[in-house]
Amino acid sequence: MGTIAKIRRVLPFLSLAVLAVLLYDAWVFYSRRQASHEAEQERAEKESADAKRTLDLLGHLRIQDFYASPPVIERGRSTRLCYSVVDAKTIRVEPPVGDVYPALSHCVEASPHEDTEYTLIATDEAGHAVREKAAVKVVARQTKDGPR
Repeated sequence: MGTIAKIRRVLPFLSLAVLAVLLYDAWVFYSRRQASHEAEQERAEKESADAKRTLDLLGHLRIQDFYASPPVIERGRSTRLCYSVVDAKTIRVEPPVGDVYPALSHCVEASPHEDTEYTLIATDEAGHAVREKAAVKVVARQTKDGPR
């Protein structure tokens, strides 16, 4: 049997093998492209949702947070008053503490001598105001001999 006859006998099987490899490569390419497209769609939807959430947060005067850390201190010690405000033109704290200004995250130090309730007042461009309270409890300083 000659070489050409052997090739003619093997050729249909070889052609099927080449076709199977080509189909497999096409399927892999398509599935990867599809997965990439779906991942891109999910990322775009997440970005859109994040942007909507951000826009919902903005444009509405709001105090997101106002708290003392720690809320209980020993007499003579200090605490930090931390706040987060959205869409505020001005803010103030009563009784007054250090330098305060509109911010998404800011803390100021306070050293009350007795239990104190602080009020954060935020005002927007139109003059609307919102208030939030934070309390600091002052306890006697502990020493080896007992409270002072």
